[in-house]
Amino acid sequence: MRVLFSYIGGLGHFYPLVPIARAVVRAGHEVAVAGSGRLTTQVEALGFQALATSPPRPADEPPPMRDVAPLPPADARAAELEFAQNFADKGARRHATRILEHCRDWQPDVVVRDEADFGSAIAAEVCGLPVAQVLVLAAGTLIRPDLVTPRLDAVRAEHGLPPDPGLRMLTRGLVLSPFPPSFRSPASPVPLPADVCAYRAGPHVEMTARPGRRPRIYLTLGTVFSTESGDLFERLLAGVAGLDADVLVTVGHHIAPTDFGPQPDHVRIERFVPQDEVLGRADLVVSHGGSGALLGALTHGLPSVLLPLGADQPHNARRAVELGLARTLDAATATSESIRETIQTALADEEMADRARAMADECAGLPDVEATVALLEALSLRDEAD
Repeated sequence: MRVLFSYIGGLGHFYPLVPIARAVVRAGHEVAVAGSGRLTTQVEALGFQALATSPPRPADEPPPMRDVAPLPPADARAAELEFAQNFADKGARRHATRILEHCRDWQPDVVVRDEADFGSAIAAEVCGLPVAQVLVLAAGTLIRPDLVTPRLDAVRAEHGLPPDPGLRMLTRGLVLSPFPPSFRSPASPVPLPADVCAYRAGPHVEMTARPGRRPRIYLTLGTVFSTESGDLFERLLAGVAGLDADVLVTVGHHIAPTDFGPQPDHVRIERFVPQDEVLGRADLVVSHGGSGALLGALTHGLPSVLLPLGADQPHNARRAVELGLARTLDAATATSESIRETIQTALADEEMADRARAMADECAGLPDVEATVALLEALSLRDEAD
């Protein structure tokens, strides 16, 4: 079986595909990954054949500069509109064409796309290929049918496909979810099919008691938003400086830890540390509420303090608060004092910690990622039979 994985956007859309792609390779099948030409190096570094859908990163391009301008308030509705413009219009148009070309050249048996990669769904439909989607939006409320449907219908028309007013293309085929089912919001405007496969993307996490030791906090703003977070890092660092806790801060590959000057002995700043290595020893996660960071916290049974910046983060934060798994702060206005007080309150909240551990138990009870391979094999064989 030849499986073409495709993602649109950055690493937050590629990384959720990796566990399944690795499982497919372990089962003896062939894999290629189609996505941004600017991320070809990262894809190949993980051992996958990369098929670019956009120009590569210029060799002399400077790294992104950190923007320290004041942050605007997070706006969930603005994020929904921006998502529709970027993913259901420009991104979908580019991928519908480029993935169609890769399908005709590489001849996959199955296409596995990230949830936001609408263009790959259109390309697979044109080619008559079975398609699976991997959910990457934890709360499931960022995609608004009223905003994406007219844009997607325009792209569909360009490829000779009829309108899809019910957005059946979004859940056609197989739906795979690395998130605990109870986290998805019942208010999601895109209902999932009854046979959605929720799976555990990583190894089973053993929950261990952590009493009687100094609290440990992991602080991150993700792989993209770290350079777009204004002076939030400064305010966060000033807030955690006064805590009686050990704090690990990751700032991303494009920011030097030395930019923030000397820190107290209990605060350590790194560019990057593998998340799973950190979370197994943490008591609390402070983050922007990105789906990847939030999934890591849920899997390890950790409560969160969330400061959403954009994209699906306001939606994820709202859902986490609804479930009693997190406290939130306004990233634009939070002060060092409010950050410190909120973290202290979260660390002392035993009920929130209990709810986070229950969420980890739900994650632990899911089938492991190997289960997705059999489903993809069956999807391929079913299409051949049809």
